[in-house]
Amino acid sequence: MKSFVIVAISCWLGVASTTIFADDLMLRVEQEDDVYTYVNADNGAGPLWCSGSTSIVRSGGRVFVAGLETIPDAKRLNNCRWMLFTRDADRWQQVRVDPTGRTREPSPLAASADGRVFLSVNPTLDPTAYSGPALPDVLRFDAEDPTSEPTSLTPKWQGTPAFSEHSYRSFAADGEAGELVLLQNIGYTHAEWTFRDSSGKWSAQGQLKWPWGDQYQKPQPIRVCYPNVAMRDRAVHFFGVSDIVEPNPGFRKFKRDLTGQEWDYDFRRLFYTWTSDITEEPFHEWIEIASREATCGRVAPCDLWLAPGGEVHLLWTERAIDTRLREKFFPDAKQSETLNHAVIHDGKVTHRQSIQRKDEGKPGLVGYAARFHVTPDHRLFVVHQASGTDQDGTQVSENRIVEMLPDGTVGPATRIPLDRPFTNFFTTTVRAGSPESWAIELLGPRQGTPMTMSYARIRLMDPPSE
Repeated sequence: MKSFVIVAISCWLGVASTTIFADDLMLRVEQEDDVYTYVNADNGAGPLWCSGSTSIVRSGGRVFVAGLETIPDAKRLNNCRWMLFTRDADRWQQVRVDPTGRTREPSPLAASADGRVFLSVNPTLDPTAYSGPALPDVLRFDAEDPTSEPTSLTPKWQGTPAFSEHSYRSFAADGEAGELVLLQNIGYTHAEWTFRDSSGKWSAQGQLKWPWGDQYQKPQPIRVCYPNVAMRDRAVHFFGVSDIVEPNPGFRKFKRDLTGQEWDYDFRRLFYTWTSDITEEPFHEWIEIASREATCGRVAPCDLWLAPGGEVHLLWTERAIDTRLREKFFPDAKQSETLNHAVIHDGKVTHRQSIQRKDEGKPGLVGYAARFHVTPDHRLFVVHQASGTDQDGTQVSENRIVEMLPDGTVGPATRIPLDRPFTNFFTTTVRAGSPESWAIELLGPRQGTPMTMSYARIRLMDPPSE
């Protein structure tokens, strides 16, 4: 990577100082192995279904993974249970498994700096039913003694919400403060949320109402799913995608005639909201970050990071059009696929750019499955999958890393030298309470092993000398 120096009085990373960036990325793969294999549960979920949260955290100097096991002969939809793994010096071991509960979805993790690990679970109240009520809980584990019985923290909610096996839940932590926020969807109207403070009390609860789609032929709430949620000093930021039954009557009829299905879901609009203090202030009005409504495209949130100066960094992918509908509805539209980045400050988008772009009819790479990675000195990187044809005609399918520079530009892309690239992945994100790190830790399926969840640790650089 090219060496250079940037001097900044104040920058979008929120660091008011002179910052020196050198040719210091080593990208040394320190570990690459499999954690567990799984069987398709055929219930609409899977180990990566909680994509806005994470199933891997670091706490107490150890790394933990939450797994999803399909139970043979169990009745759908709740035919799975959670598992908990940790890695010793030379191997992964399963330290706990749910002895009685049955669930549909993976159970996301969070952590605190003092060595506590938290698991969000959503067991069904009726394992014999296809669907029905569920009882959310948070289990606390000790990072130093993970095989011991976990403690149930029994979240408190506003009223008695009707939770079900389709939770679409979000789990985030302020790792330094030891505080948690849990959000869980209720139908198509809102998410219930509850906040656990550093004293161990679920001290605030409320509802996050979805944005209102008054521009549709039939106005309706726009359910927001798969969000990236971050919390620091009780400020909570929420960034997700529309997930409603196709609202455009023309598109819906065309899709029904094409597929024979009576329904199809819309993932075309990205929304962001925040509160400066979830215990005292309501969430602000929704901001629409991106839309592919006109050409029936697709968008997907990837990650969110809160910079020290208060700037909010967003990462997402866009596909411009649904090519099946192009001839009838938008014949002149061109396809493009982009990996995008934006910065929000004081509720306004102040910067927007594409990190990777592939245009129809031209060679290029598609960037997807992207996550932020932050080092202890607050350098910001994006790790992503890149696939397609490079400008020189080379076929590419690999994991790459780029640095988001303080002047608003993107540094050169560098291949991560893994034996098998990840096709999708979680990270030990600070949004779940893991510490900022000089190493990236990934969990997900790799090329050639699609039904296996694998782990890799990649050293970016050595810590600066004291």
